[in-house]
Amino acid sequence: MRMLFLRWMPAVLGLLWLAATADPARAALEIDITRGNVDPLPIAIPDFHAGDGAGDRGKDMAQVITANLDRSGLFQPLDPRAFIQTVESLQARPRFADWRLIKAQALVSGKVEVQADGRLRVEFRLWDVLAGEQMTGLVYFTTPGNWRRIAHVISDAIYKRLTGEEGYFDTRIVYVAESGRRDRRVKRLAIMDQDGAAHRFLTDGSYLVLTPRFSPSRQEITYLSYYRDTPRVYLYNIDTGRQEVLGDFPGMTYAPRFSPDGNKVIMSMARDGKSNVYAMDLRTRAINRLTSGPAIDTSPCYSPDGKQVVFNSDRGGSQQLYVMNADGGDVRRISFGDGRYATPVWSPRGDLVAFTKMRKGTFFIGVMRPDGSGERILSESFLDEGPTWAPNGRVLMFFRQEPARKGGRGGRTRLWSVDLTGYNEREIVTPIDASDPAWSPLSPLNR
Repeated sequence: MRMLFLRWMPAVLGLLWLAATADPARAALEIDITRGNVDPLPIAIPDFHAGDGAGDRGKDMAQVITANLDRSGLFQPLDPRAFIQTVESLQARPRFADWRLIKAQALVSGKVEVQADGRLRVEFRLWDVLAGEQMTGLVYFTTPGNWRRIAHVISDAIYKRLTGEEGYFDTRIVYVAESGRRDRRVKRLAIMDQDGAAHRFLTDGSYLVLTPRFSPSRQEITYLSYYRDTPRVYLYNIDTGRQEVLGDFPGMTYAPRFSPDGNKVIMSMARDGKSNVYAMDLRTRAINRLTSGPAIDTSPCYSPDGKQVVFNSDRGGSQQLYVMNADGGDVRRISFGDGRYATPVWSPRGDLVAFTKMRKGTFFIGVMRPDGSGERILSESFLDEGPTWAPNGRVLMFFRQEPARKGGRGGRTRLWSVDLTGYNEREIVTPIDASDPAWSPLSPLNR
């Protein structure tokens, strides 16, 4: 039996592979997400069996897993009222004929119990109903308060086993929480799990905050704040609460993004009436200018390998997307569609660049290949802006503002997600208005 340790969060102590995992070559059940609009896979997720001291945790965990898979658009969780086999008898072995009868193709079974040392033991198995085989199974050990994260980890394991792609449920979203009148907006930094749970504010609203960005290698963010009316860039460690000032940047026009290794940030600053792209080494605080000229160059973002940078510029007469080498050389335009382009973000997979597009009073979220080919629009509204990628490169989150009514009322700003098919568009519920989302990397697992 192979043991794995998760050291990112001390409360998660470890997990074990369950025996009898099916040979991947024999298990035929899978979802091909490279096709366009995929028919959701019917999957049954009964409550996990709750042992002594577990209370409602079995039901709670099944609900979280169900909600995660349902939101992905790739799965169709079946109504529990249709289930024939009981949770108790499922612990011995599934009666596959009962599950085939309700058209389930995949089945999740699980068990939650509190051990003598106070730890929570969570077991789950994924079954191929048609083949009558176990596809994967794991046992997790954690503290009782960490049950929700285990539900996300299980969701990722199911997603990966059935799609072949990494999941994105064990992640967090940092964003700007907005409240108050439009002309006196209070903006606070906030963070939550990708499903909206575990919500908390990181700043108190004393100073305006903008454009938070996650480090790809650490649970750390960078964000822009106006301290005494001066743009100041901060590094903030989410788990420890430690905050560090990167510096004051009076000419800052767009908050920094991290390099893939987390050792640099790239940003746009205005100096002497010119807006150019600069990179800062976080170890030495040395700043290197990457672009020059009279154009407005802004919104830079590194490619996943750190060798290239995408940014937007009006150097050609209108706001368009450009790619250059990480040292500023070999600049070439990649956007040639009708309209203006902004806020480019390179996919973690390296295969696409997401962007905001503006045309004839409408805003769009779209993607294109890094060479500019294959442009596709995924969403459109009065105002859609600021895309951020899930770590598996299959889902985008952005913020959407509704038009205000007469007298300035209304005009809500909310977070939305959409997958690469453009069909699965969903609102991400937040307690107040929300903008500028940034998706965390997957929580690291030390295997």
